[in-house]
Amino acid sequence: MSIRVDSNLKQRFDVLCDEFGLSNTAALMLFIKTVVRECRIPFEIKADSIEESREKALLAFEQMREDVAAAGIQDMSLDEINELIREVRYGRK
Repeated sequence: MSIRVDSNLKQRFDVLCDEFGLSNTAALMLFIKTVVRECRIPFEIKADSIEESREKALLAFEQMREDVAAAGIQDMSLDEINELIREVRYGRK
């Protein structure tokens, strides 16, 4: 079996496996044997329901509104917001 893995992800996986006292091959074999033995993925794979996603988005939006009001920047124009984003993104601040 051969798989392609992003080099950064592989490096992080190797470090964790080393901390667990396993090689990456041993860790993957452990996963594969568990899947075969239990006939299932040994951890939950889940996506939020649409309702849960909407609720989380609404809570995040409300928190953002509170943060903006607390910072006193609720009246910024779209151009001012974009300029602030550019400054933060490119380190001009």
